[in-house]
Amino acid sequence: MIELVVLVGPTAAGKSALAVALAERLGAEVVSADAFAVYRGLDIGTAKPGPAERRRVPHHLVDVADPRTRYSAGMFVRDADAAIAAIRERGRQPIVVGGTMFYVRALLRGLFPEPPRDEALRRTLEEDWRRDPAAVRARLAAVDAEAAARIAPADRQRILRALEVALAAGRPMSALWREHPLPPSRYPARLLGTAPARPELHARIAARVDEMYARGLPGEVRGLLAAGVPPGAHALKAIGYRECLRVLAGEWTVEQAREKTTTATRQLAKRQLTWLRGAGGVEWLQATGEAAVAEAVERLEAKRGSEPGSF
Repeated sequence: MIELVVLVGPTAAGKSALAVALAERLGAEVVSADAFAVYRGLDIGTAKPGPAERRRVPHHLVDVADPRTRYSAGMFVRDADAAIAAIRERGRQPIVVGGTMFYVRALLRGLFPEPPRDEALRRTLEEDWRRDPAAVRARLAAVDAEAAARIAPADRQRILRALEVALAAGRPMSALWREHPLPPSRYPARLLGTAPARPELHARIAARVDEMYARGLPGEVRGLLAAGVPPGAHALKAIGYRECLRVLAGEWTVEQAREKTTTATRQLAKRQLTWLRGAGGVEWLQATGEAAVAEAVERLEAKRGSEPGSF
């Protein structure tokens, strides 16, 4: 048994379906590394595995958090460690599927020791964001251009944290990351990547957004709000949900929200691919569909016991 198999790739690449098929072949269980699939009630917009997939293969860290609260990377590492240990105790193979690249990196390499949170500075930055988000993004770009380019423009939490670190430490977060020595991997792991060609990936993204609205994503968002999830909750920052909030607020039409969601998802996929290709250690699968399952099994069997990827 390989200690840990990690399946990565951009959003809408087909990781979830591949993970289920691969898990059936390997006698494995899936550990989700998705920062929004953890939230209960966020089903349509996160494209989380449905009941049929979960009956075929046990899934962990799906529907484990209240959307009114914030689930963190530290919580993920704690819960993923426990899930992986339990899977191995049952004599089964854990497969981590991500999703959220920061979560995968935190699981394999640990959390980056950032400067402690400065509550007074954070309150000031949050007030600045409420007044003028564009000005805050421009301020981050001035002090940490690398972080500003990497973080999505609508990702308030990460933008504020990167700016807070830069101001508190007097140095950009990206520079601190580069200077921090990469710790040994917490798990011997094999990283397999799947990424369709750009035209196919864009088509898959468009089809996913169409399906989200066909299944009633705005209704799901209304239900979450009615259940007491505040509009500013971290869970509703996910792509698809934040656009639906604009529809419900009367700011956008449904068609505008669909277009914005598609564009934002493409941009996310591009950032994920850039990050993965720069990280190293990923064995990219060349096949798709059922052939990808056979290729993944062949790769794992052929290199069993070899050095894991660096990531």
